[in-house]
Amino acid sequence: MTDAIVSQEPAVDIRWFERLHRLREADQARPWRLDILITAAVGTLGLVGITKADPPPDAFGAVAAPATFVVVTAIVGSLPLAFRRQAPLPVFAAALLVCIVQLAQGVALRSDVGVLIALYTVCRYAPRPVALTAAVAGYTASGLAAVRLAPFAHQRLLAFFFLCCAVTAAIATSVAARARQAQLSALAERAARLEIEREQRVRLATAAERARVSREMHDIIGHSLAVITSLADASAALASTTPARSTEMLHLIAGTSRHALDELRRTLGALREPADGIELSPQPGLAAVPGLLERVRAAGPQVTYTTTGDLGRFTSGQQLTLYRILQEALTNTLKHAASHTTIGIDITVSPATVVLTVTDTGPPRPRSAAVVTAGHGLIGIRERARLAGGAATAGPRRGGGWAVSATLPLGDRG
Repeated sequence: MTDAIVSQEPAVDIRWFERLHRLREADQARPWRLDILITAAVGTLGLVGITKADPPPDAFGAVAAPATFVVVTAIVGSLPLAFRRQAPLPVFAAALLVCIVQLAQGVALRSDVGVLIALYTVCRYAPRPVALTAAVAGYTASGLAAVRLAPFAHQRLLAFFFLCCAVTAAIATSVAARARQAQLSALAERAARLEIEREQRVRLATAAERARVSREMHDIIGHSLAVITSLADASAALASTTPARSTEMLHLIAGTSRHALDELRRTLGALREPADGIELSPQPGLAAVPGLLERVRAAGPQVTYTTTGDLGRFTSGQQLTLYRILQEALTNTLKHAASHTTIGIDITVSPATVVLTVTDTGPPRPRSAAVVTAGHGLIGIRERARLAGGAATAGPRRGGGWAVSATLPLGDRG
């Protein structure tokens, strides 16, 4: 039996990253805490060794200098660090000035590390030209320290090199932090932009859906009410002379109303997920045209319907578009033409397009050009044709009456 060799890699302890993230959040929430802690630490470093009787004259410890001088410079050099983020450049200038005063006396304290902290802060938060000037000042101070401090007398170049390395480390750390902050800001901005774009897409989709439902509701309700109005007028006119015909008209009104309610339920049901066991009826197509024409004929007009070409080439979406355009054109005729008008409907299918033409023989009164542009029904016809990739026109005929024509391209648009 062969023993399986399983490579065991040390798992990354994400707790350290979580702690670091929490520390960063705490620092962003209350930055003054860290700044006060840094100020206290740097000031304490500057005072280390001051109580010794014979302090060693090393470069970063206490030297044979008056205690008052050491205390004052240590405090003055560290206190401004508490305001390093509010005023990076003045704090760096104060720390650098104290360091230069010490170097002029040949003294170097451990609190001089505050200069590097202040330099980091300037390069981290100040504008780039200011940061570049501070970096040059930091390297200049390194050269002055290498020349002025006695412990560096025998290895000034090496001392200058290490001091420049310290300055470079402070600058590099600030540049890395600045780049990371810029990256985080870019990611946050991108996330905000994507969220705005997502909300805009949702709003546009909602507006488009509302417009679609509005067109469907307009077509259904407008057509049905036009038919019902015509039937009601005819029934009222025949009530006294032909009661049987008036009763038939009332039955047609009830049937038209039920049909309109069925279409409304179907349209509203398409907006929600169907419940279990409930099937939604398909949207009307060319197969529903004969029923539509029967209801129009019942309102009084004579209707002729002719087709040319293969009607089976249409997709369901194209059939719905043709049906709604025809429905709206008939509604327009019922609203504005007399009940004795004659309506002609022709659908011509060519290899590339289908043309729907609806004409009537004339209204009892002329329709102005304003109706052509201002009517919601005619606007809906043009909009449906445009969404299907075609175009529609409407206007008066030369011989009297009205004509509506829609041309749609044939293709996979359903």
